[in-house]
Amino acid sequence: MQEPQIDDALIASHGLSTDEYALILEIIGRVPTYTELGIFSAMWNEHCSYKSSKKWLRELPTKGPQVICGPGENAGIVDIGDGQCVVFKMESHNHPSYIEPYQGAATGVGGILRDVFTMGARPIAAMNSLSFGEPAHHKTRQLVHGVVEGVGGYGNCFGVPTVGGEVRFHPAYNGNCLVNAFAAGLADTDKIFYSAASGIGMPVVYLGAKTGRDGVGGATMASAEFDDTIEEKRPTVQVGDPFTEKRLMEATLELMATGAVISIQDMGAAGLTCSAVEMGDKGDLGVRLNLEDVPAREENMTAYEMMLSESQERMLMVLRPELEAVAKAVFDKWDLDFAIVGETIAEDRFIIMHNGELKADLPLKALSGNAPEYDRPWVETPAAEPLADVPEIDGIDGLRGLISSPNYAAKQWVYEQYDTMVMADSAVVPGLGAGVVRVHGTDKALAFTSDVTPRYVMANPFEGGKQAVAEAYRNLCAVGAKPLATTDNMNFGNPEKPEIMGQFVGAIKGISEAVSALDMPIVSGNVSLYNETDGTGILPTPTIGAVGLIDHIDMLIKGEVRDGHVALLVGETFGHLGQSALLAEVFNREDGDAPHVDLEAERRAGEFIRTNGELITAVTDLSDGGLAVAAFEMAEAAGVGVTLEAGDTPTLFGEDQSRYLVACNFDQAEALMIAASTAGVPITSVGRFGGDQVSFGSSSAPLGELSDVFRSSFAATVT
Repeated sequence: MQEPQIDDALIASHGLSTDEYALILEIIGRVPTYTELGIFSAMWNEHCSYKSSKKWLRELPTKGPQVICGPGENAGIVDIGDGQCVVFKMESHNHPSYIEPYQGAATGVGGILRDVFTMGARPIAAMNSLSFGEPAHHKTRQLVHGVVEGVGGYGNCFGVPTVGGEVRFHPAYNGNCLVNAFAAGLADTDKIFYSAASGIGMPVVYLGAKTGRDGVGGATMASAEFDDTIEEKRPTVQVGDPFTEKRLMEATLELMATGAVISIQDMGAAGLTCSAVEMGDKGDLGVRLNLEDVPAREENMTAYEMMLSESQERMLMVLRPELEAVAKAVFDKWDLDFAIVGETIAEDRFIIMHNGELKADLPLKALSGNAPEYDRPWVETPAAEPLADVPEIDGIDGLRGLISSPNYAAKQWVYEQYDTMVMADSAVVPGLGAGVVRVHGTDKALAFTSDVTPRYVMANPFEGGKQAVAEAYRNLCAVGAKPLATTDNMNFGNPEKPEIMGQFVGAIKGISEAVSALDMPIVSGNVSLYNETDGTGILPTPTIGAVGLIDHIDMLIKGEVRDGHVALLVGETFGHLGQSALLAEVFNREDGDAPHVDLEAERRAGEFIRTNGELITAVTDLSDGGLAVAAFEMAEAAGVGVTLEAGDTPTLFGEDQSRYLVACNFDQAEALMIAASTAGVPITSVGRFGGDQVSFGSSSAPLGELSDVFRSSFAATVT
């Protein structure tokens, strides 16, 4: 087969700039082959090289006494004591999910699960953060159904509980939905596996499913904006098989127990190319591959197709040669492919052979560690104007407006499609606050949450970045968990636009300050740029996934409110309505500044909640919708009414940070008041739970009526 002639159009179609192509010519001293062009395209695209973001990602705090492994591996690792660790990461599958919702979302789940078990951890929990366009948009309903079914279809079949997440709608996502997938697993600290190759002449082994043409060029597609050629990109979306992935996990964990594994890497974005290059680069070795030995499910595949395929459920391993037969027997048992496809070499080369022909011979370091890095021009986001007027609304009318919106209505239509109880260790499932999973065979538990408020980040990237971390911190504290660490999923538009790059820089600075102040270092993550269609970008959406530890399951704060409980507000209320949910949903306004986040106040309030958990029956943090929505959600979950003394709009719907709503008995309330005074934490009685009405000041409505609105509005919008 004759290879295409390399010209300007072909270079551009591979996502390479003229300057980048000139650098390729300088590095290799000749015109690249078609396969080599594809390899450079895969390794130098934004999705794999982080060329626009590396400079700023280095500012993130990534270390701490609890951190075993920070960014740079398949997933981050944090110590949880007793010789155990939690392995976790969040990653995007945005572009594929917009093109082909079911498979895009499903393979996003599959990829993040592989990242976890590649490190030697058995997955125990999954979450997702989903952003869609306005409900009335012609594509939104199809996307919601496809994505939710894809997430559930893959996770349910694989057998991991989905314990948390979030779903939002906004016109900014009309042309580019976001699908961020999170997974966490458990491992022993002395049985962790890394991806750096070691040893010269060691066999490079292909594991798992066969290679096909699905997903060829997927990483390059994910590093570009959408336009009217979107339908042509459908073949770049991978196809997943969760049952094969389940077998791959069991085979991989069994293989690791044999001692045969020197290093191992998931085949994710850019497939065989990226996995081989990363293993060699981290180990300061070269790699030679013989593609005729790669298990293929389609005939006459070219070297270009094999190197760039993103077929799912595949791994690459460097093997101890004396244990080859033992390793092969494991994969034969699980009916999966096991093939030696190359070897490590001493030279800094990436050599690709196919049927005796040399298809690529490149300096390996230039593909990975020495890929281009840009310091993109950026401009700071202008300071937001203060609210021109502060609206007033009847409290119950405002609440009804919020809970009837798909953004704040109950999401049971979504999470009831997910298996939340598989493995039988889920202690708190989706619906209200962080998810909690028991650490099997121990008294410990792990809490998981994902959070971001894109309106805040759009108005004030620095404060919005801080707030995403602070809300994650609050969600963990509200179940009694000590926050341990975070993973980030940085979803932004085109970084070549200075205002977009400014959003990214501001958010990074805010996240950095918050994770440092709250001792929640970033240990893994993902950057997804070019989330634009026809030049219109998404809201900046730096999703924060966070993990916390509950030392003993008895410390879990999980109770429900009861008739007669006192409602206590922890934290100060100033009535901040800028960029609030009330403004957006009820008044159709997105103006004002994001709320300021006092990180010292966050820490004090969170530590107060955790320290006094035995006095607290139920608690939730305050976020979107402020006190009104928090009080209603607590009451509705228990089927008990609530009365708040306040009736004014700023007090009810203000979104000041560092606040929690606590429900407890009168005696407990007195003890909490004394403890709060000692801790220097503001606390006030704001009402009580009981009866069958929701009353804010002089305004009230039956709980049952509001509950019907809350429980039915989401499904009515998307079905």
